[in-house]
Amino acid sequence: MDRSSPVPLYFQLSQQLESAIEKGRLAPGSLLGNEIELAGRLGLSRPTVRQAIQSLVDKGLLVRRRGVGTQVVHSQVKRPLELSSLYDDLEAAGQRPATRVLLNTTEAATAEVAAALGIAEGTEVVVIERLRLAHGEPMAHLSNRLPAGLLKLDSAELEDTGLYRLMRAAGITLHSARQAVGARSATADEGKQLGEPEGAPLLTMERTTFDDTGRAVEFGSHTYRASRYAFEFQLLVRP
Repeated sequence: MDRSSPVPLYFQLSQQLESAIEKGRLAPGSLLGNEIELAGRLGLSRPTVRQAIQSLVDKGLLVRRRGVGTQVVHSQVKRPLELSSLYDDLEAAGQRPATRVLLNTTEAATAEVAAALGIAEGTEVVVIERLRLAHGEPMAHLSNRLPAGLLKLDSAELEDTGLYRLMRAAGITLHSARQAVGARSATADEGKQLGEPEGAPLLTMERTTFDDTGRAVEFGSHTYRASRYAFEFQLLVRP
């Protein structure tokens, strides 16, 4: 701790703990000990330690459990805004992704889906709905529409790997995407599915993906737990 810094000590401690959690030095399930022990070990006041811990509890990185103490939970996934799959991003972050296929069928394209994929309304499309988990905990509900005949999608394969990996394996070169990010409150059904209370904040994302010929190959409409997930932007100043 830099006691000469204008940065409050509680914030310095919370930043160090957050970094240790994100880098895996404090693994999920680790116990921090009680506030008195931490304060004595670090040479800080108990209110300072309490404030640092509370800030990480508010971020969802720590949880206070009665009879157990303060425990590390899984760090929030911070996903860069680039053309990558959630499965690959979770795997790269060491989050042990898993998938539960909820639906794998075909249906007639609605006006919205038809416009996104550049096809006639009513044209048959493949519909895939999945629940994506990390460390066995729900992270996102993924709903995708693809042109019929683009590739064969087996539910067992979809539970083993990501959609984009299967598309690339089928010889589809993903080139670009048009994406919109938003937010809204969870419905009762969504909360139950994602392990959040009704009304909890959800991040939303709609994406239309194009291959190297300019053909639309996927339209996705996804919801993510805001408590466990964030999008990261890199902003540049125009010259």
